[in-house]
Amino acid sequence: MKNYQAKVDHYTTLCQSNKSTWQSINPEFASRMSLQNRFKTGLDIAKYTANIMRQDMAAYDADNSQYTQSLGCWHGFTAQQMMMAVKKHQKTTKRSYVYLSGWMVAALRSEFGPLPDQSMHEKTSVASLIEEIYTFLKQADARELDHLYRELDDAISQGKQTQEIISRIDNFETHVVPIIADIDAGFGNEEATYLLAKKMIEAGACAIQIENQVSDAKQCGHQAGKVTVPHEDFLAKINAVRYAFLELGVEEGIIVARTDSLGASLTQKIPVSKTPGDIASQYTAFLETTVVDNIDELNDGEMAIKLDGQLRKPTRLDNGLYQFKEGSEKARVILDCVTSLQSGADLLWIETEKPNVSQIAELVNSIKEQVPDAKLVYNNSPSFNWTLKFREQVYAQWQAQQKDLSHYPDPSHDPKALMSPELDNTELAREADLLVQNFQKDGAREAGIFHHLITLPTYHTAALSTDILSEGYFGELGMLAYVRDVQRQEIRREQASVKHQDLAGSNIGDTHKEYFSGENALKAGGSANTMNQF
Repeated sequence: MKNYQAKVDHYTTLCQSNKSTWQSINPEFASRMSLQNRFKTGLDIAKYTANIMRQDMAAYDADNSQYTQSLGCWHGFTAQQMMMAVKKHQKTTKRSYVYLSGWMVAALRSEFGPLPDQSMHEKTSVASLIEEIYTFLKQADARELDHLYRELDDAISQGKQTQEIISRIDNFETHVVPIIADIDAGFGNEEATYLLAKKMIEAGACAIQIENQVSDAKQCGHQAGKVTVPHEDFLAKINAVRYAFLELGVEEGIIVARTDSLGASLTQKIPVSKTPGDIASQYTAFLETTVVDNIDELNDGEMAIKLDGQLRKPTRLDNGLYQFKEGSEKARVILDCVTSLQSGADLLWIETEKPNVSQIAELVNSIKEQVPDAKLVYNNSPSFNWTLKFREQVYAQWQAQQKDLSHYPDPSHDPKALMSPELDNTELAREADLLVQNFQKDGAREAGIFHHLITLPTYHTAALSTDILSEGYFGELGMLAYVRDVQRQEIRREQASVKHQDLAGSNIGDTHKEYFSGENALKAGGSANTMNQF
């Protein structure tokens, strides 16, 4: 990216070459507008952010403390506020991404209204949300740069040195960061997956997460009834996504292969084995079957397959789905992950039923025996009761250590007893909270977790903050509920949102009007603007 003065010089030459017809164009203003819109297309963003992710993956391989994080966002504004907060408090956006959750698209963005996470929402809404998120992130750039330009103009008008301000402009760090985007199970066959992946990449996605469930029977990862597909079906969709990246010139694009096999006990079809020991036969070997000693044991419409030299009848439900053997879950996860990594995926996602570093590490370490650089994207899911699960872990550890637990309720008698608010300030609760606090560091170090994300946090924060405000505002507090618990907190935290006009682009608009119309510009700012109260 050209620095500020190089941009000015470029536009000065360009304006001079157009002589009298461009007399009203100010080269410095043109350079500012060019710099505030660094990314002209979604593909520019996808290429830029894919390179960032590749660098981050290499950095993690060299030092597993260098893991990355994201929060799931359902609107461009929530993504913008997240990255503005990260930049303000952490002083950099490095290793911070945005996660786009299919669950939240279904629940909050569908024209059908709120939907469960079953791929029933409009698939184009996924790509539309990616575009919206990047529109808001680019606007955050424009706003912050506009403030720097105003600061520069003030310094020039006062005859002050400008080198330090120009240096901040030249070294400006964008709010545009990688998005890991959820394509569910691909929304149809492999051609449908390819077409949607293209739309997502064109909108700016550099990383696409796809899962091995049946597309038309897709379920939320933390609900029952999940049905997986044979590996050949899933790998076809991984290929479809890779071809989409390559067609659009995003050669560094990342594919996150998700397996739901840990919680899935069903499959829709039995793959055809072509050679002994191939991936199809391995998948089939996981099926629950019974030996058929005599062909007459089969009823009309039933089927049998030959496994290990025996004729066997797969357990088939009334809906036609086939049952996997109980206890095969971990082996299926490992096979899924190894096969995906060896067939074009870059990162793994293992959907688990609880947040437990030891459990995750057991799976990942088995995968690493075959693919040493295997890395995980892990869902720090709000579907987990984090408080309960970590208190259970501490209770079990202390029980094994024969520590005195007489002051605590026995969870074997009441599974939710450890959730009691009366325990919040106990030693057990503090130890559990410390494990929660260190979960991401521990997971990155011990379980190969490169990226930690929370799928739908902003769903919950919106619900919680609205509940708190509504309780007070419509109750005894009245206006104090907003003033004390919202606006005053924004002021104390120096949040940009307290000046909502500026955040929404009012000052940027005034700046541009001045560029376009000069002294004739009708501007929204000035002494009468109530933003001056803050």
